[in-house]
Amino acid sequence: MAISQAMCTSFKVQLLNGIHAFSTTVARANTNADSFKIALYTSSASLGAATTAYTTSNEVSGTGYTAAGQALTAVAPTSSGTTAILDFNDETFTTATITARGALIYNDTQGDKAVAVLDFGGDKTSTAGDFTVVFPTADASNAIIRIA
Repeated sequence: MAISQAMCTSFKVQLLNGIHAFSTTVARANTNADSFKIALYTSSASLGAATTAYTTSNEVSGTGYTAAGQALTAVAPTSSGTTAILDFNDETFTTATITARGALIYNDTQGDKAVAVLDFGGDKTSTAGDFTVVFPTADASNAIIRIA
């Protein structure tokens, strides 16, 4: 089993079908933006480009972590040069005692559809402290979601 960082293939198709709304300014039929979450996973998880939805399989457990993860705050989509980019605010699990190898960003509003898999490159641990997922710089080369 492995965690491989990727933008989920199903998400790419769903974007073209107008499934996901990241911003209230352009949400479907003037509705609210969708709610996105981040769930954390152990090194035993099997996540990658083929992941289609949130799963509880090998999700972390521990103090300061609730199954299904936490809500993310999306920063309105923008562009950098010819690349469209989307960023999220960093997410902190406070007073957490957990070990995570990766994460799944998913759309809680749209049936828990998978968006992206994050591979932390190794186990990351917090012991009765903050566990923070820091998103990369929101630019054309580094943004967590970018369409060139």
